[in-house]
Amino acid sequence: MATRRSITFILLMVVVGLNLRPAMSSVAPLLTRLQESAGLSATAAGLLTTLPVLFLGLSAPLAPTLAKRIGSERALSAALSLLAAGLILRGLPLPGALFIGSAMAGCAIGIGGTLLPALVKRELPDSADLLTGLYTMALCLGGALGAGFSVPLTQLLGSWQASLMSWSLLALFALVLWHFQMPRSSQANTPIAPKSGILQLLKQPLTWHVMLFMGIQSSMAYIVFGWLPTLLVERGYNEADAGWTMAVSIMCQLASALGAPWLARMGRDQRPALLAVLLSTAIGLWMLLIAPLVWQWPGAALLGIGQGGSFSLALSLLVLRTANSRLAGQLSGLVQGGGYTLAALGPFGVGVMLQTGANTSHIAWLLLMLITVCSGFALLAGRNQRLDDQSGELLIQRVTPT
Repeated sequence: MATRRSITFILLMVVVGLNLRPAMSSVAPLLTRLQESAGLSATAAGLLTTLPVLFLGLSAPLAPTLAKRIGSERALSAALSLLAAGLILRGLPLPGALFIGSAMAGCAIGIGGTLLPALVKRELPDSADLLTGLYTMALCLGGALGAGFSVPLTQLLGSWQASLMSWSLLALFALVLWHFQMPRSSQANTPIAPKSGILQLLKQPLTWHVMLFMGIQSSMAYIVFGWLPTLLVERGYNEADAGWTMAVSIMCQLASALGAPWLARMGRDQRPALLAVLLSTAIGLWMLLIAPLVWQWPGAALLGIGQGGSFSLALSLLVLRTANSRLAGQLSGLVQGGGYTLAALGPFGVGVMLQTGANTSHIAWLLLMLITVCSGFALLAGRNQRLDDQSGELLIQRVTPT
């Protein structure tokens, strides 16, 4: 039976999750406008879309250390404060503010996104994978809100700067709720586990399999976040239609983000589910970027279903592949740190490709090649194994399906 503490935590998790994507998805529909009004080249625009992802990856490994020093709850409060500050700064008429604010927002998202899976594992360990799906659904909804409302907010508020700054209100709302309602850990009830260092985790092949799967699928996701509207405009869409196409795609992520962990529980391991969502992503990209424009909405739906499911399963692997919340936090920091740093190459690479004359179909085929590589790591990361250090040594254990 659900307790008041667990229900409160789930609601807080959803509210915080809503804040971890608008900082990135709200820029993409305005990118063409930014290039025109702020004089950004395609490479500079690529850097703008890359900065949040890059700093997300660089800051994620710091989250376990920060949580150890001040506690996971206070660390998440600090992340939400940094996020609000970055969202405000990027709209101010100051030199470099747009880029610095975007980097600050990326740092905040990296810390918050690393802390939450470990908190889920601690608060509700028996349902951690399913709750990760709910958390991912909140992320996707936040991304859809950012993509869908950026252009309308610009028209309503009169400038793209005000539109970008307005997302700080959502972050401040989450900060207030989290500060007053956050769960308090009971150290007396926390089992003492042997310490396993970061270097020990890095020596395990399973860590690298999960990290590379996370990195490649995230790279594709952030290319979509940063460049899909621009690529669709190049294909003949207007700015608003391109933004709503991405918003519909992200909205379709909601169902798959919630449903993918349930699907993964139906098989002996997660490999069939991982391959299914990657195939959906590939077909969706082909429909949107290569096939005739008549496939716009089916393509948007399949892309959303695939990307929502793959991201949900990637986060679920962080709790499924670890035996306790402390290991989940460490693996989360490593996987998201390395994965998102790798993912940052994607949006920047697309900007460089466009600067050098590449067209939409070239980029589409590159993405399809990345999906093929990602499928190989999915087959490795999806096996029923987990990291455990209860014996005093970090080992990979085979998990028998229940």
